[in-house]
Amino acid sequence: MLRKVIVRLSNEQLITPGGLATVGHLASQTGLYREIDKLERKDYEYPNSAVTGTALGILAQGKSDFESINEFAEEKEYYSGILGIKDIPSEPTFRQRLNDMPEEALEVVSRANVELLKHGEVRFGEYLGFVPMDIDVTTLDNRKTKKEGVSRTYKGFDGFAPMIAYMGTEGYVIGNELRPGSQHGQNGTGDFLKKVIKDAMELTDKGLLLRADAAHDSIENIDICYNEETRAEFIIKRNLRKESVDGWLALALEETEAENVQAPREGKTVYVGSTYRFHGRREMRIVYEVTVRTMKADGQILLAPEIEVATFWVSLPEPWESEHGVTDAQVLQAYRDHATCEQFHSEIKTDMDLERLPSGSLKTNKLIWGLGMMAYNILRIMGQASIREDDAPLKRPVKRRRIRTVIQNLIYIAVRVVNHGRQVFLNLGRSNAWRLTFKRVHLALARP
Repeated sequence: MLRKVIVRLSNEQLITPGGLATVGHLASQTGLYREIDKLERKDYEYPNSAVTGTALGILAQGKSDFESINEFAEEKEYYSGILGIKDIPSEPTFRQRLNDMPEEALEVVSRANVELLKHGEVRFGEYLGFVPMDIDVTTLDNRKTKKEGVSRTYKGFDGFAPMIAYMGTEGYVIGNELRPGSQHGQNGTGDFLKKVIKDAMELTDKGLLLRADAAHDSIENIDICYNEETRAEFIIKRNLRKESVDGWLALALEETEAENVQAPREGKTVYVGSTYRFHGRREMRIVYEVTVRTMKADGQILLAPEIEVATFWVSLPEPWESEHGVTDAQVLQAYRDHATCEQFHSEIKTDMDLERLPSGSLKTNKLIWGLGMMAYNILRIMGQASIREDDAPLKRPVKRRRIRTVIQNLIYIAVRVVNHGRQVFLNLGRSNAWRLTFKRVHLALARP
């Protein structure tokens, strides 16, 4: 029998996004608020830290529209307190102050993001003894808008084409640039690459392994990786340009050893091997994978063979060259793992609602995008901390929590706020299955 439910209003202080307390602690452990306040004018009612802290609180909930700030209106004192800022501005003030923020604010956010990743709970997953660092361009669909910087992307629609650098197998964002949609992927990537490698070196004493697609097949990038100040191993997919696939097939038939020839099904043969060629003044290793199909998977025989070629510039030595050498198969698997970037892109664009940026100004959208990447890292840190022990209701073994799961269960966790003895207590209900996980995660991350 359905029980009758009566809805009542009370004066209890119940907060739904209780996880913003953890967001505030992590943000306050960086120099974000302190450094960004140095950029402000004296006639402002709200310091810059109030604006950026509020933006972080909104973005960490998977929201990117300016109107979301109105959800803080009823409990301004509480939200400003847990986010570590002076006050919560009104929506019009919030919009205006983001537009007025100087360009140097983006540099402050970038430095704070690197500081955030120095937290003791951040651990970077490795592959082949290296910390992978993936650079990739994605596209943000902003068609039918007149925002500054929106232009035709390589995907065939109008929008932006940000460059993102991920670090570790977990996908922490170590660098990002919001770019106009028509900007070529390699344009400006040299300076971007130098910065992210230097930042990554501050975060780990392990070697770095750069992975990039054919859009970044450039001698400039390779020279940067060989420079002592920005040294990194690399696997960069080659742009075949005018090279003949028949030529690569001939080489594969001649040089590929028998154990590196596989036939995963009838009508499909895969050749894997290494060769050496000059790129600029350096003779470099190239790992190739040549696939020949004479029959489709459904059994249809092809009139002419289909030849598919993928080749990669590789700085890692072969096994016969060094005890730390890597096989051709390991190189190919390492590059296949680079495709995980698409999952990270998806979480940023959909889970965090950053596909369509809110402002008409490119400068403002760059700042929101930068703060969004910092919020993404905070959520990723919370998610990774949550899987360290088996106290969450989700029992499937995972290597990382999806951002949407973190927002739903660790940010939007309901708490009852109790002020007692000059302290603020967040009481978690006994029926919340994530209460033990949230308490453990918050205690771990609230410590610097």
